[in-house]
Amino acid sequence: MSDTYAILLAAGRGTRFGENKVAKDLAGRPVWRWSYDTLAAHPEIHGVVVVCGDEIPDDVWSVPGGATRQASVRAGIDALPDDARYAVIHDAARPFISTVTLSELLEVAHNFDGVAPAVPLTDTVRNSGSLAVVDRETLVAMQTPQVVNVFRYRQALENGGEQTDDLAVLQAAGMAVTTIPGDPDAFKITHPADWDRAETLARRERALSGDYDLAGSVMPETRTGLGYDVHRFSLEPDRPMMLGGVFFQDVTGLDGHSDADVVLHAVVDALLGAAALGDIGMHFPPSDPKWHNAPSIKFLDFAVNEIRRLNWRIVHLDIAVIAESPKIMPRAIEIRTTIAEAAGITLDRVSIKATTNERMGFVGRGEGIACHAVATISRP
Repeated sequence: MSDTYAILLAAGRGTRFGENKVAKDLAGRPVWRWSYDTLAAHPEIHGVVVVCGDEIPDDVWSVPGGATRQASVRAGIDALPDDARYAVIHDAARPFISTVTLSELLEVAHNFDGVAPAVPLTDTVRNSGSLAVVDRETLVAMQTPQVVNVFRYRQALENGGEQTDDLAVLQAAGMAVTTIPGDPDAFKITHPADWDRAETLARRERALSGDYDLAGSVMPETRTGLGYDVHRFSLEPDRPMMLGGVFFQDVTGLDGHSDADVVLHAVVDALLGAAALGDIGMHFPPSDPKWHNAPSIKFLDFAVNEIRRLNWRIVHLDIAVIAESPKIMPRAIEIRTTIAEAAGITLDRVSIKATTNERMGFVGRGEGIACHAVATISRP
């Protein structure tokens, strides 16, 4: 549902933990990324804004945090689009979100101004002063994510007063809230002693997804990206033809804002897709005159650098060109060598093949060229 967004609070300083815990590596991923990925993958959540310091990558939607938790939530609420109806507010220091709990929260949210998960207390609870036993049956421990009606929450914020969670903000304004059963694994990493428990759970999750072998050793994370591009032949007879970074003489080039290298464009999209970094148009929009007639090898250089920045390595590139002309395979070694050098990999890790479209469709009529590319990347 397009009116639901998530706000991930990652601006805490980690005073009790002793360092910035949400940026700390947890079984191959920063702590904040565990809950971010779960929120972003949920079919009912349209987008995730991270309220943070400066540790979040530039390609992630983020806003600066405030001096308090409530100020950070306000910053996240203010960043939401006008059509946002529900906000899923979550603490990044709770890396293990149950998708089942998240779906239940979203279902209940339609009938209340706010809803949150809560877990019963299992230990004996005493008053810290008198040491009198407190009836634990009347107590619960609150968790996140907490789902709020955005309009009602904005109203509640005007009520003033600093609260420790989002249901309390709504309650202070007299609004209707409720709880559902929480998940014991959705604990908050607060003290250094919590880290061992978090690592145990993280390894369990990675083992279930195949990232760890049966002996408990870390397996590389491997991803695959698909790229596709198509360009028509230019009406300008002097337009240069570039394919895979190689110049084809005596052939009319392809029409496009850059040099229209359909092969490199497909490869760049495959690499960006494998690392979930968007697509070529996001980084090099055709509306920007800076990229007019730009050599597409620059786009490939950018994609390779971004891959390396995130600690990925390129394992293999497989390219399929669909064209009636020119003939690609006589220049295959040149193309493979150009791409391999730009990607920083050996020649045997770049494959290219070509086929015609059997005179069918726009390619078959000789109106343009299409290209598919598959990129495989991995990281520890």
